[in-house]
Amino acid sequence: MLQENIQPEKGKILYELHHNGKLLILPNVWESLGATMLENIGYPAVATSSSAVAFSNGYDDGEKLPFNDLLNILRKIVHSVNVPVTADIESGYAKNNTTLAENIKKLINTGISGINFEDSYHDEQKLISVDEQCEKIFLIKKVASEMGMPLFVNARTDSYIKNNNLSTEEKLSQTIQRGKAFKEAGADCLYPITLKNKKDFETIIKEVGLPVNILLLPGIPDFNELKETGVTRLSLGGNYIKFAISNMKNVAEKLLNFEGMNEITQNLISTDYLKNLIKI
Repeated sequence: MLQENIQPEKGKILYELHHNGKLLILPNVWESLGATMLENIGYPAVATSSSAVAFSNGYDDGEKLPFNDLLNILRKIVHSVNVPVTADIESGYAKNNTTLAENIKKLINTGISGINFEDSYHDEQKLISVDEQCEKIFLIKKVASEMGMPLFVNARTDSYIKNNNLSTEEKLSQTIQRGKAFKEAGADCLYPITLKNKKDFETIIKEVGLPVNILLLPGIPDFNELKETGVTRLSLGGNYIKFAISNMKNVAEKLLNFEGMNEITQNLISTDYLKNLIKI
C-alpha cells in the first residue's frame, strides 16, 4: 500500500523509467484490481486510460466522467499499489488556466506521479494553439513544483488525428514543432498518438529530444524495431479494456449457447489469487 511522503520519490522513479534505455510497456488499467495485478507480475509503474475508466463506469470518453469520480478512482488505484501511477487526464477537465491549476492540485493530491495531457478538446476538431498549450504545460509544472512534486508530464499531441487537411509530411513537421515547444515548456515525454511509421518515430526522437510514447496499434513496428528506433514507452490505451471485454464476451456467448463450461471451471485465476492481490 501507498506509504506517506514518498510521492516525490515515485515521480523521480517514473522519470528514470523513461531514461534507462529500456522500452517501458504500460497496459492502461481502469481500476485498482488491475493495477495490483500488474504490480504483482512485475510492472514498475501503472498507467490509466481515460476511455477505459469512463466506459467501465458507464460514461463515454471525452471528460464525460465527472471529475470527482475520476479523482476517487485515481485515489483508489494509487493507494492499492506501491509503484508510480500515471493518469490519463485528457485536457485536464479545464477550458481555462485557473480551473486547470485547481484541478492539477486535486489530481496531485490523489497521489499520482504523472499525467497524460492532450493538446486538443474532444468537442473541437482543431488543436489548441502551441502558445496556449505551452502555457498550460508550464502552469502544470509550476503548480507541481510548488507542491514539491516532480510530476511527469506526457504531452500528447493529436496532430495525427485532428489535421485531416494536412499531408503526412505536414503532420510530421507540426508534430516536431509542437514537441520542441512542449519540451521547452517543461514536458517530459511526447505522445504523438496513432503514429505508426518507423522513420517518423526516428525523426521525431532525433529532432525533439524527448522520450517518445506510442500507442500499440496494428501496423506499428515489432518490439525489436521499437527498441532500435529509440521509442521509450508503449501504451495500450483503450485496447487493454477491449481485450478484457473481448474475452468476457466470448465466454458469455458460449454460455448462452450452453457451451464454454470448462473455460470457467478450469480458469487458473483463483479466489485466493484475487485476495492476495488486494493485500499488496
